[in-house]
Amino acid sequence: MDAEIHKIAEEVNARLRSGALTIATAESCTGGAIAAAITSVAGSSDVFKGSVVAYSNDVKHRVLGVAQEILDSEGAVSAATVEAMAVGVQRLIGSHCAVATSGIAGPGGAVPGKPVGTVWVAIVVGDKRIVRLLTLQDKGRENNICTTVKNVLSLLLKEI
Repeated sequence: MDAEIHKIAEEVNARLRSGALTIATAESCTGGAIAAAITSVAGSSDVFKGSVVAYSNDVKHRVLGVAQEILDSEGAVSAATVEAMAVGVQRLIGSHCAVATSGIAGPGGAVPGKPVGTVWVAIVVGDKRIVRLLTLQDKGRENNICTTVKNVLSLLLKEI
């Protein structure tokens, strides 16, 4: 694992633990990499409750509760989808905090208006919801995933 990601994950774990908070993740384009980063830290079982890797729209809808209307009208790579994913996993798993990702990691998958490197992220802390668009320079799939994980963990750290 990237040393910078591990360092941020250690800080996230410490902050969650000190606040007696728990977290869950709902990941599409990151494929569980955020959950892996958080759980790479010893003692993460105190704060990490679980994860759903929701690659398909069917799982986003049936498991996480993303409205089919949102998926049909805005697509999987959208602000509304990641917000619904984060809220859905928070509810499903019963955590204080949640993060969600959906995007185009590459090399394929780009559509007009959504090039490779387009990633939406959402963070829920209690009732507070933060949604951000990341527009990454496409430096390859692995780099896009790592950059997304760093951004999500850094944003989470600011919010908890």
